[in-house]
Amino acid sequence: MLKKPIIRTGLGQDSHRFLPKDTIKPCILGGVVIEGAPGFLANSDGDVIFHALCNAISSLTGEIILGKKADELLEKEGVTDSQVYLEEALKTLGKQQITHVAITIEALQPKLLHHIPKLRTNIASVMNLDVSQVGITATTGEGLTDFGLGEGMQCFCIITTVEY
Repeated sequence: MLKKPIIRTGLGQDSHRFLPKDTIKPCILGGVVIEGAPGFLANSDGDVIFHALCNAISSLTGEIILGKKADELLEKEGVTDSQVYLEEALKTLGKQQITHVAITIEALQPKLLHHIPKLRTNIASVMNLDVSQVGITATTGEGLTDFGLGEGMQCFCIITTVEY
């Protein structure tokens, strides 16, 4: 008898305020440095994409990455690179195989359209996916939130997995 696939969906969100423009900390999204944009107010690099992905994986597995594992890495080893947190989250998936990642970013700045191909490529590489399995959209939110007014950035993501 063939085993039926188990399909799961994880939802993740993260947001951070921008630091003042004269701050040296770079803006990092999906592991990519976004030149000319302010960095994020965060203990880590503040990568809202990688943080939202960690939270989506936590919603799939029940394992707390941000707030537990990431905090331990920061406190014990000084790790502020959110890619390391995402790599730790990916280890918790067990037999679940990621089939698709959908990412939506809300921010007035920086303009992300020309960064999306590089973001997709880097995220796919880190997650061991084909670039066709990673979709990214961006919106200003029409200025209806602090993110749309330029105060920071918000990211939502959905991860779909299958297990046989």
